[in-house]
Amino acid sequence: MSAPRVRFAPSPTGYLHVGGARTALFNWLFARRYGGVLVLRIEDTDVQRSSNEMVEGILDGLRWLGLDWDEGPKIGGSYGPYFQSQRLDRHRALASRLVAEGHAYYCYCTPEELKAKREAAEQSGGGWKYDRTCCRLTRTEVAVRERDRTPRAVRFRVPDGAIRFDDLVHGPIELEGANLEDFVILRSDGQPTYQLSVVADDAEMAITHVVRGDDHISNTPKQILLYDAIGAPLPRFAHVPLILGADKKRLSKRHGATSVTEYAGQGYLPEAMVNFLALLGWSPGHDKEVFSRNELVSAFALEGISGGNAVFNTDKLDWFNQQHIARLAPDELGLRLAPIFEAAQLWDPGYLVERHAWFFAVLELLKPRARRLEDFLTQGRFFFSDVLDYDITAAQKHLLTDGMAGHLRAIEAALSELPSFDATSTEAAVRAVAEAREVKAATLIHAIRVAVTGKAVSPGLFEVLALVGRARTRARLTTAVQYISSSRA
Repeated sequence: MSAPRVRFAPSPTGYLHVGGARTALFNWLFARRYGGVLVLRIEDTDVQRSSNEMVEGILDGLRWLGLDWDEGPKIGGSYGPYFQSQRLDRHRALASRLVAEGHAYYCYCTPEELKAKREAAEQSGGGWKYDRTCCRLTRTEVAVRERDRTPRAVRFRVPDGAIRFDDLVHGPIELEGANLEDFVILRSDGQPTYQLSVVADDAEMAITHVVRGDDHISNTPKQILLYDAIGAPLPRFAHVPLILGADKKRLSKRHGATSVTEYAGQGYLPEAMVNFLALLGWSPGHDKEVFSRNELVSAFALEGISGGNAVFNTDKLDWFNQQHIARLAPDELGLRLAPIFEAAQLWDPGYLVERHAWFFAVLELLKPRARRLEDFLTQGRFFFSDVLDYDITAAQKHLLTDGMAGHLRAIEAALSELPSFDATSTEAAVRAVAEAREVKAATLIHAIRVAVTGKAVSPGLFEVLALVGRARTRARLTTAVQYISSSRA
């Protein structure tokens, strides 16, 4: 395949949502797989809803995902400008050209007139499409209206015959031109419609493949007619399935976060999100699920995109995140966690320098339970802070029992005498105390866990004790005894 030119063209009326991110990813993977070019074009013609803040939000989302673009905002290129609002004169000129060449005509019908005709057709039980009233105007009638500056739109004259194209996902698609009305390409206020502006820009930017959502399939026949009218090469089209929520309805705010930057703030890795999004509607043709970015590039092909809608499953995203967290090298994981720990005022720069051996050992112990980055802090706070808040239910069940204060004193004394403080020696000491005091070892293990971690659940207790260390463990056992005494008073 010759090097393709593809584009991602978001509208800055909101942040980069999951569906847009998946479309951007498919375009990025396709361009990278075949040594092509990814163009980022901002379609900011909706002046009321577009903003610079939204533009920056979209760029930030793409950067977080690692989807770099070859031409576009902040970079430039030979086919700019890359903001659609800066290309309006080109769109208007193209509309004028289409009128001059007979492919389009001025429409002077008012919104009120069109509404009345549509309502009349509906009341009679029939469908309605534009009846070409203005297409039948004589040159003299047009000249009079132009002289009087009568407001007018520009409509494209849909020719007779079938419109066919081979979609790279869905296969052959055909629509009869008779089923299309003469559609507006330039509104009466001088603003081009989506159909005109997207074809004008894609043609001028030499886009070879248009990869976009299924919701654009209905636009494609109209755009093909425009390509034919202006004599531009027709790109290949690939319409990718929509993303649905678990209820099989189109993904929206009611299903949770939809902006990719929200997921960044929730402790997801960009590698995991990219891996997850890639498999929403695309298959590599085998059962492998966990991919690095480079592996995705090597495996990606438009032929692997499914025609069916994909379901966004947060549990599956969590699983991908867990898999990619497990694959991070300790030093890289530490760098990812630093901002979270800093926000909680628990970061120590020494964790990546002189204390790295201890820090990395703690992270490895926590990894199997961590689904998001925040889990390292929420599940392992007791490693990094000596201020413990006991889980009340756990404390009542395991600490506030008859004789437990004495058992914990005996444990503290036994641990103080150990020649070495590691998982093997601490376990032996605890079991020896349990046997000597005629109590089940599990009873003491549960109580020690609450005393040292504040929780009823943690990684293996004796690995935890070894990493918390002798002095801190003894201090926490003493605090637990004091807690028991004060609760009994």
